[in-house]
Amino acid sequence: MYFFYFDESGSRDPSAGTAENPKDHIYVLLAVGMYERQWHPFEREISQLKLDLAARLRRDGIGHFDLANCEVKSSWLRRSRERRGSSIFLHALEPDELQSLSNIYFEQVSKRSAVVMATVVDKRYLCADTTAEALHRKTYELLLERVQNYIRGNHPRHQALIVMDDTDKGLNRAIAMQHSLFQRVGNQNMAFPDIVEYPFFTRSELSNGVQLADQLAYNVYRAFRYEDTSYPYFEKLLPHFYQSKDGTVLHGLKVWPDDSPLIALARNAWEDCKQKALRQEGD
Repeated sequence: MYFFYFDESGSRDPSAGTAENPKDHIYVLLAVGMYERQWHPFEREISQLKLDLAARLRRDGIGHFDLANCEVKSSWLRRSRERRGSSIFLHALEPDELQSLSNIYFEQVSKRSAVVMATVVDKRYLCADTTAEALHRKTYELLLERVQNYIRGNHPRHQALIVMDDTDKGLNRAIAMQHSLFQRVGNQNMAFPDIVEYPFFTRSELSNGVQLADQLAYNVYRAFRYEDTSYPYFEKLLPHFYQSKDGTVLHGLKVWPDDSPLIALARNAWEDCKQKALRQEGD
C-alpha cells in the first residue's frame, strides 16, 4: 500500500483578475506518496522533534502542547504575523528551532524515498465560466491520473490510498463522489483500478503527511507564481517528482490549461535538472 497525501497552495478563486487589478493566478494541488512501511519512521522522526520542542517550552513555563497543538504550516513558518496569530507553539520557538522543523519535513522526501506529483493551474487561461469547485475537481482528476500511472508502472503489486486535508464539507463530498465515479467507470483517459477506498479526509493538525504536502505545495507554487524555478527548495524537490524509469521524462508535474506558457517553464526546469544530475555524475 502507498499513502498519497494531498494538499494545496494558492487560492481556489478561478479569477486571475484584470490588468488593472490582478489577482493571484496560480493554484497548486500536490501529492506526496510513500510506501506504508516508511510511515512509522516518518511519523516517529517528526513527532519526536515536535515533542522535544514542546518539552523545552514546558520547562520554560510557556505552556503545555500536545501533538495536535504542534501543527506546522508553510505560511506560519514563513510569516511571523500569521505565526503569532495562529500558532502559540510555533510563535514561541527560536529561529533555529523553526528551521529545524522545516528541515526535518523536507528531509523526509529523500529519507522515505517519497514520490512527488503536482498539478499547477494557470488561472489566466481558464474558461470564463470556471467555478472554484470545477477548478479543484479538475486538478484532483489530473493528479489522480498521475497517482494511478505511477502505481501501475512502478509498483503493480500495490495500491494507493488518498489522504486529504479536511477543509470544506461540500468540497469533500464533491471530491468523494467524483472519486467514486472514477473508481467505477474511470474517466475519458483511463481506469483507476489501483486506487482504493474513498479519499480519507483528516484535519491537517493530526497528519504530518498532510503537513508535508502543504509545505511542498508552497515550494511548487512559489516557483511558478514568480516564474523562478531556481528557487532552492523547488530545485531540491524536482528530482523527487514522478519520472520515467530511465529518468528522462517528467510525468509528475502537470501544468494546466494546455495553452499556458508555464508549460515551457516546467520543461526548461526539468532539462536543467537533468543536466545538473549529469554534471554531478561526471564529478
